Amino acid sequence: MTLEATHCLLRMYDDHHNLEDYQGGVPRWCTGCGDNAILTAMQRLCRDNDLRPEKTVFVSGIGCSSRLPHYMRTYGFHGIHGRALPVAEGIKMARPDLNVFISTGDGDCCSIGAAHWIHGVRYNMNMTMVLHDNHVYGLTKKQASPTSPRGLKSNTTPRGSYLEALNPLSVTLGIQNVSFVAQAVDWIPEVLYDILTAAYKHRGFSFVRVIQRCPEFLPKMFDPWLQNPQKTLVLTHERGLRLSPAMAKVYKNQQEHDPLDMDRARQIASIDDPIPVGILYQNPEVPCYEDLRHSGQLRTADYVRAGLEAEFDKFTVWPAEGEQSKPAA
Repeated sequence: MTLEATHCLLRMYDDHHNLEDYQGGVPRWCTGCGDNAILTAMQRLCRDNDLRPEKTVFVSGIGCSSRLPHYMRTYGFHGIHGRALPVAEGIKMARPDLNVFISTGDGDCCSIGAAHWIHGVRYNMNMTMVLHDNHVYGLTKKQASPTSPRGLKSNTTPRGSYLEALNPLSVTLGIQNVSFVAQAVDWIPEVLYDILTAAYKHRGFSFVRVIQRCPEFLPKMFDPWLQNPQKTLVLTHERGLRLSPAMAKVYKNQQEHDPLDMDRARQIASIDDPIPVGILYQNPEVPCYEDLRHSGQLRTADYVRAGLEAEFDKFTVWPAEGEQSKPAA
């Protein structure tokens, strides 16, 4: 049966899903962790766009952020440290009809997974990647991460971090074939949801950095931004983000920014205070790698079996001619 025929059979059922249809296990993140806000926004996105759970997959690496697939009632793959993107790319090449999301953290993506991050952007496959950035290794109990600010005292930098923090936005905007870059914060859930929705609807590789709180190890780091809305710079545009009237009354520090303007996007990416929130760059004309490589060709069970056996045969130790295997003791 072809993918198209399978899709038609699925469409015979009711397309509508409730929020509960995407809620998996009970989250085990700390109370107040920004991962909870990201999870809720993802579940709302799936519900509002009627994404079929059996046609949706969440892929992650290692870290607090990477537990997200466990809490989604969809397909999921909890990979190894820094390797979420190769897994997601393989899924997308084999099944381009699936909705593929990647959850990764500032250590998982920007340290051990940095090479995959760079090439994932360059391939521009039609997927949505969310970088959960809390500026610290949380799962392993407060070590400095690549995005930790200079001077941060942690278990690995007791005298303070020596280096300036890596800027994920600037790095991503410097990669060839980049097509979508945005930034959100976990404490403005309405805007977080709008940005993730725009990222999902963009055809290409959508990179969304979410600055999030870690209430356990950095409980007061973002208090100035929570207490003063003027310290958040909201990027608005007819082709980008538009605030609701209620949100516009609170977050008055707004700036019109055309997401097609790469030069201005790079300037905005370098701003730390106020924190820019919105779509920095979007170019729908960049070709997707899976389209260039004609992904999703039908593979029969015999075809897959033959491919696996050919790979296994490369490592098989065959007995010498005439040699018989010894009986088990």
